[in-house]
Amino acid sequence: MGLCILTAGKTISLAITAFTLSWMHSVEHTGWQEDYHIVPHGLKIVEARVKGGGAGMEPPPDAILKNDWWVYTPHLGVLPELNLAASGATGGGWHVCSPQMKNCLDLGEQAQAAIKVRPCDVDGPQGTVTTQNHG
Repeated sequence: MGLCILTAGKTISLAITAFTLSWMHSVEHTGWQEDYHIVPHGLKIVEARVKGGGAGMEPPPDAILKNDWWVYTPHLGVLPELNLAASGATGGGWHVCSPQMKNCLDLGEQAQAAIKVRPCDVDGPQGTVTTQNHG
């Protein structure tokens, strides 16, 4: 298992089993982080963190404040994929990080079509990142 990211005419394949998706809220300009495990039929969110609140970012009632971040476990089933808007308006786009990767990937910093993130079969040792361009 691994993770495939479909963006702007290319597919990025990551040989990882878990990742953190992070971004800055476009209105409140506060951080948001979500931790996912890659499972056979999709992506399972295991923890979320939001720094602050407002503009549709209110943490749920079971959230706990830790080091200025509201931390909670979302009650969602397995998601087949994530669709990330890429408006270019957030000032930083999306960041995909994993302890299995040397560097984080930055996505959607400029306006483009939505970015799809889904599990896929990836060859290679853990942490391998490959890019395939589509014409």
